[in-house]
Amino acid sequence: MEEKVCALALNRIFGHEPAAGGALIGRFGSAASVFGASEAELRALLPGKPEKTLSILGEDLEKDREELEDLQEKGMDFIPMTSEDYPALLKECNDPPVGLYYRSGSPPKKVFDERPAVAVVGTRNLTPYGKQWCIEIVGALAAARIKPVIVSGMAYGTDFTAHSTALGRGLPTIGVLPTGIDTVYPFRHAPLARMMDEADGCALITDYPPGTAPLPINFIRRNRIIAGLSRAVILTESRIKGGSMITARFAADYSRDLYALPGRVDDLCSQGCNLLIRNSMAEPITDLEDLVSRLGLGSVSPRSKGSFREAVAARCAALESRSRADEILSTAMAVKEERGIGIAVLAERSGRPYHEIAADTALLESWGFISVDLLQRCSANSV
Repeated sequence: MEEKVCALALNRIFGHEPAAGGALIGRFGSAASVFGASEAELRALLPGKPEKTLSILGEDLEKDREELEDLQEKGMDFIPMTSEDYPALLKECNDPPVGLYYRSGSPPKKVFDERPAVAVVGTRNLTPYGKQWCIEIVGALAAARIKPVIVSGMAYGTDFTAHSTALGRGLPTIGVLPTGIDTVYPFRHAPLARMMDEADGCALITDYPPGTAPLPINFIRRNRIIAGLSRAVILTESRIKGGSMITARFAADYSRDLYALPGRVDDLCSQGCNLLIRNSMAEPITDLEDLVSRLGLGSVSPRSKGSFREAVAARCAALESRSRADEILSTAMAVKEERGIGIAVLAERSGRPYHEIAADTALLESWGFISVDLLQRCSANSV
């Protein structure tokens, strides 16, 4: 408990300079020992940072203890970098966070150690092409012999698609937040966060203290953790400038494998991916089975005819209402039979209210079985 409290305090003090905080812990052997150091020792180890020395000397650890106890009462925790529960791959980076706030129904060892981590990131303004291929990529990873955990940043677009598709295909997923662990950003993704909080092997993590707002600068630290936590980073769509390109640069700095989905040369949403491929920073994704193999996840399970119906039916079987499951399956098969069919047409043909069909398609999309574009046209994804 004392080590967690002291690491929590150091994480707040050295949040934007994690390498300095980690160096202090390395020098004294633990976070708790740092607070037992003299002013002279700290000033010698922190040249040019007198404010950091004063922060350590003046830190009110009782407030940090209260914060930790409050988190634990709410089912959350803090993992110091000195703990064996801290993700090993992240700790290998040259600037890992001093600690991670952790929210999950599963123990850290299950989340961080049981599966290889693969990050799937990209633009918030996902095109239908990018959305379809994000779903296809995560679906291929779910069909791999070695099942990974999907890491992303809980944002709109690519992140949401990656997290929700992973859940729909039975893969665990880790969401790295740009805020405190006590909130979710964007706030509309609170239902997704609750699903991840409850699903086996999933977690929400951040290095930001509770109460931290989603300021623009916060996303850089979030992106650093995404890259550091993952064995490989997959970029689906990105403009030349954007958060996912920053994640790609961190991946290169950390010697992570980097893959990018090629796009049209005139598509602004693919310019970042195309640039990474052109500069030989990222490997192009041209075949999903080859991607799975290069990630070291083994072969992809063969797909059988009729597997779409079987996969949707299996997912619907978990619903309490049999009639509701039948309705969703019927909607799924109607989409499967006619690519690009609109929600309004589905409602008209089924004789059911529009809002019920819209709810069906939203659920099927969150499970990764279909894609819905901005014009509400629906298309079935391969499973």
